[in-house]
Amino acid sequence: MEPEIFLKRLDSFKKAYPEKFVSEDEIFSHIRRGDHIFVSSGCGEPQYLVQAMIRYVESHPKAFFDAEIIHIYSLGLAPYAGAKYKANFRHNSFFIGNSTRDSINTGMADYTPISLSQVPSLLSSGVVRIDVALIQTSLPDDHEYLSLGVSVDVVKAATEKAAIVIAQVNPEMPRIHGDGFINIKDVDFIIPYDEPLLEVTSVQTNEVIETIGKNVARLVQDGDTIQVGWGGLPNAIIASLYNKKNLGVHSELLSDGLVELIKAGVIDNSRKTIDHGRTVAAFSMGKKSTYDFLNNNPSISFRTLDYTNNPLIIARIENMVAINSALEIDLTGQATSESIGGVFYSGIGGHQDFMRGALFSKNGKTILAMKSTSLNDTVSRIVPALKEQAGVTLNRSDIRYIVTEYGIAYLHGKNIRERAMELISIAHPKFRPWLIEEAKKRGLIFKDQAFIPGTRGEYPKELETYLTTKTGAQIFTRPVKISDEPLLKDFFYSLSDRSIHRRFISYRKDMPHERLQDFVIIDYTKELVLVVLIGDPDKQFIAAVGQYGIDEATHSAEVAFAVRDDQQNTGIGFALLQYLTYLAKRQGLLGFTADVLVDNKPMLHVFEKGGFDIKRKADSGVYDLVLKFKT
Repeated sequence: MEPEIFLKRLDSFKKAYPEKFVSEDEIFSHIRRGDHIFVSSGCGEPQYLVQAMIRYVESHPKAFFDAEIIHIYSLGLAPYAGAKYKANFRHNSFFIGNSTRDSINTGMADYTPISLSQVPSLLSSGVVRIDVALIQTSLPDDHEYLSLGVSVDVVKAATEKAAIVIAQVNPEMPRIHGDGFINIKDVDFIIPYDEPLLEVTSVQTNEVIETIGKNVARLVQDGDTIQVGWGGLPNAIIASLYNKKNLGVHSELLSDGLVELIKAGVIDNSRKTIDHGRTVAAFSMGKKSTYDFLNNNPSISFRTLDYTNNPLIIARIENMVAINSALEIDLTGQATSESIGGVFYSGIGGHQDFMRGALFSKNGKTILAMKSTSLNDTVSRIVPALKEQAGVTLNRSDIRYIVTEYGIAYLHGKNIRERAMELISIAHPKFRPWLIEEAKKRGLIFKDQAFIPGTRGEYPKELETYLTTKTGAQIFTRPVKISDEPLLKDFFYSLSDRSIHRRFISYRKDMPHERLQDFVIIDYTKELVLVVLIGDPDKQFIAAVGQYGIDEATHSAEVAFAVRDDQQNTGIGFALLQYLTYLAKRQGLLGFTADVLVDNKPMLHVFEKGGFDIKRKADSGVYDLVLKFKT
């Protein structure tokens, strides 16, 4: 807004409400000792008001004592949390930021752990008292309403309970549709001050974070409604969604990345089952161009946290995908996002709200995305047990998908042993032997669980692919993982006696853990086992298994594969053999060998179609096949 327009409008309101435009000293003289002072949070923090209050205390050192500063998150300066003002202020936060973390962990300030959805009712009920609210707003409109702009969250509840509301009116604050309006009659004092809003620049990503983002994007489907937090990892996730269509947003935070997806047409909210056509959030932290986009934009609605974060509201949104992060997760599925051991780091925030709400959404998903390590790969974030005194933000029953740079683990419905193996499979390879041994000591996994350390046992993610069958179907194929034992067990027991005999040339019907390990504990430098997976990640089953083991003496490999009875004659076996052949040729192998029963006509037919130079020799009802690759 042009300065002259700003001044002209202010003059009109000063004439109408002169009692609201008094000196700063008179305004802050209304604060009494022991008052509870609410300060708007995040990028909506009224920086000038905070500084003006501090100046008043410095010039009137005995004006008030033991006032409590209450807010969600301090992004800007927080001088009231320092030792210098110990006698005047005690800071209490519902979420811990960089500027207050040290004060809280040294006992100079307080932290109240709570899910953000519950904070508005905490204020409105008077359980947490609010005497004074320091807020930042836009200019009043023609109807005398000011907008709370980029920070609605709990600010609305605070203004409704505060005995005194002091507003910094700033023409830089956008006017945003939704719940964030307050009439000038409900504001006690106004201090006009034009200053840039606090901005948050995007955290730089790296290859690891980008890989995590791509892994998460595999779980997001066209038409999903998403919630994503702030930081380098959420930015990478958002950046991986540009190939999606018709996404919706229902989130506490609206970030730069989400706004860019709106501009690109990826987010249009066209399939949302509530708030159809609108992006819903409670606050924004980003850059000025984002704030400009939000200004007077009817497709954006900022609601209070008791709406955006209400699990019952979230559960009404079909295909809701909640994407959050964690500091640490243990092998049973307990996760913390708020503390590192006894050190308070951040807070519960909206973590529980969205993760639990999405659990009850029709076709909803919860995703916990995290780097596998911290401190330059010296500390594993997947651990045998959470550190002592760590706060359990998500308990074992809350966890569904866990995503790291090493893949995706799905824990729902899994027993403790299966959960441990799933999480170990996506841990950093250097920590997997340690996790295996610790899990054995704690009785979480089989005592004889085998493991191949180092690069020989490192999962070759680059071999994951989609194959096309003769019917045109796309089938997902990947190398076997150490956590696949339950799936393989189900696969083998799904085979008929005839299929088992044809595959193993044996009538043995059992497949105990000891035998299954031979299929999942792989030295990838000497052998390869591929599985074909069908179904969503939460309901997957193995349709086929193919493998080869290298014979170094002949520089060839023994090959074998099996297909579930109900998936036979669909072309899966041939597609799998083609891919195994491609990988073997890429390794420079000269061909395959195979043992096939003479009466196993379907298997012989698959090999005959494979394009090999075939030599066969029958012995006791079994063909010894030599399958030479054609050059």
